[in-house]
Amino acid sequence: MKKIEAVIKPFKLEDVKDALAEIGITGMTVIEVKGYGRQKGHSELYRGAEYVVDFLPKIKIEMIVEDESVEEVTKTIIQAAKTGKIGDGKIFVSDIEKIIRIRTGEIDGEAI
Repeated sequence: MKKIEAVIKPFKLEDVKDALAEIGITGMTVIEVKGYGRQKGHSELYRGAEYVVDFLPKIKIEMIVEDESVEEVTKTIIQAAKTGKIGDGKIFVSDIEKIIRIRTGEIDGEAI
């Protein structure tokens, strides 16, 4: 099992969610985060004063999938989230050792 974390632009969340639902991924965690990379933030004007916004709003999506689904899921996220502009985001894939559903005690694949 793998954990896929994708950091995307906020306005692409619905597109990504819908695209993942089409391939059968229905469970995910969505977190509002802030960060920056090559975008390095931007300047804004507020009441006549210019100030720098270092951290930009992003959405982090987390999901657990079976090993054989990783390729399809990552390709789907890329297609749905890509704008072709800087700041489109990143995808991280990591191993999961164990999953336990608290309510039923199901373990690993059954707990997804």
